[in-house]
Amino acid sequence: MVEFLLYFLAFPATAVLILLFRRYALHLGLVDEPGGRKQHHGTVPLVGGLAMFGGLLIGALASGKLPGQNGALIASLALILLVGFVDDRNELSARVRFMVQAIAALIMVYWGGVRLDNLGNLFGFGDVYLGRWAVPMTVFAVLGVINAMNMIDGADGLAGGLALLALMIFAALLALGGSQEGTLLMPLAFAVAGFLAFNLRTPWRSKASVFMGDAGSMLLGFALAWYAVDMASVKHVITPITAVWVLAIPLMDTVSLMIRRILKGVSPFTPDSEHLHHILQCAGFSHGQTVFIMHAIAVLLAGIGLAAWFYGVPEYLMFYAFMALFALYTYGVLHAWKLMKAVRKVHDAVEHVPQREIKETT
Repeated sequence: MVEFLLYFLAFPATAVLILLFRRYALHLGLVDEPGGRKQHHGTVPLVGGLAMFGGLLIGALASGKLPGQNGALIASLALILLVGFVDDRNELSARVRFMVQAIAALIMVYWGGVRLDNLGNLFGFGDVYLGRWAVPMTVFAVLGVINAMNMIDGADGLAGGLALLALMIFAALLALGGSQEGTLLMPLAFAVAGFLAFNLRTPWRSKASVFMGDAGSMLLGFALAWYAVDMASVKHVITPITAVWVLAIPLMDTVSLMIRRILKGVSPFTPDSEHLHHILQCAGFSHGQTVFIMHAIAVLLAGIGLAAWFYGVPEYLMFYAFMALFALYTYGVLHAWKLMKAVRKVHDAVEHVPQREIKETT
């Protein structure tokens, strides 16, 4: 109980740091101006990432969880935070971001001892051991999750909510496996919750008062990649494909959009307004409804993956099922306007059913 309360310090610490940092956001050059794809109103501070890292650090120090592997995690996150901070101010090139992210991934491998050695029985012919490819594949996986979280951060509360969901699932699984002690999952989850208190739209707040920025989205992406690999390949709490199902929404959304951009002859990292949350909003769903739908889908997909793992469904079946789902998702993105029309019909049907029922009863 005492340890839980020490972890909880990350929540108020993050909230206090947000209140402090946003006063100086303009002087630090950490503000997001509306325009182009950015449809928010007014200047919004980009200090959520700094505050979450500070809240995590305070929770870690209070609970005495910094030595050893956690020291490597904090060092990696600090490096990611630094490049994100600079990127929020001056928009670094993709090459520079990838280079620094790769260095952080190598710290994870060689200092933290967390690497992806085994992909599991993906094809039904036995486990796929990576051997000499373990380090390159770990770096590739880490970069993939980091940039998936970075690219899906396009609506108030969306990326933070997806990260909090995954962190809570990982924490619960580690607790059930008896190996959560010593991790920073709970302080990080409380830090994210402290950020969402300012970022998630609620009935009493119509818009976010702070954004996480690239520093925050990349920080969360790295942390999720760290714990996904640690749980699947080091602690063997879950299978690698189960971790993929837990992170399904950001992974599918990002890869499908990159495929679409490549087919259009542009850089896969070119920003656009064709993510799933854009499609849902164009179909008529409100911002709040869009975020709720995407969180609900994430819960559903994570639940499917976890249920399959719990009941012993073969890994290769879950891999093929995920690939089929990804193909369907990608088809929808490649035919975004058709998907938008179909979703709009569903939206209109849902919106008008209550009205017809009311007329019939009256």
